[in-house]
Amino acid sequence: MASGGYGARPAPRNRAAALCLGLMSAVACPAVAGAQEVTLAALGDSLTQGYGLPPEDGFVPQLEAWLQERGHDVAITNAGVSGDTTAGGLSRIDWTLTPDVDGLIVALGGNDLLRGIPPEESRANLDGILSRADQADVPVLLIGMTAPGNYGPEFKAAFDAMYPELAEEYGALYAESFLGALEQREDRDAAMASYMQDDGIHPNADGVEVIVDSLGPAVERLIERAAD
Repeated sequence: MASGGYGARPAPRNRAAALCLGLMSAVACPAVAGAQEVTLAALGDSLTQGYGLPPEDGFVPQLEAWLQERGHDVAITNAGVSGDTTAGGLSRIDWTLTPDVDGLIVALGGNDLLRGIPPEESRANLDGILSRADQADVPVLLIGMTAPGNYGPEFKAAFDAMYPELAEEYGALYAESFLGALEQREDRDAAMASYMQDDGIHPNADGVEVIVDSLGPAVERLIERAAD
């Protein structure tokens, strides 16, 4: 590049300086060339999509910012669709796993519960999602949840077990619950009142911040796998 152009470096005054600059370039350039952004896709429902929140306050933007603040060169694609079920996630997985996706976060099943979908159907859908990711050699963080008791003990046992069992089967990373950081607090009732929107289902911006602080370390482990 000609002297005086953008990024031009002043000419060294002597041979020693020239040698020093040459050595600096030889060391620095491979590091820059080796740097590579990790792209994650977050496949989920309204909790992932950021229902009821300004775009910058949703789960994906807050998580991306949390990771970047910790030095990760990462971008996260928001593949959350409000109202989506595990079946919807399965129908979208092939075009979610674009060639640039290095890792996948899966957070689905809440709407299956609301609709009373049999656990074996939800499990088959999640199995299909994890199978597609496995075929694409994309590591997964599977975020689970637990069913309420009103569907009966057999339903609850089957639903609760499918997440850890599928994670173990596919060697996926596993987090117990999306809302666990709020639901498991000692001051649960106060936390749910402070950190949830008026519908009592979706977190507000402060609630998302608590959730990101809880799930962030698991996503960091996903980034490590994706970068390998």
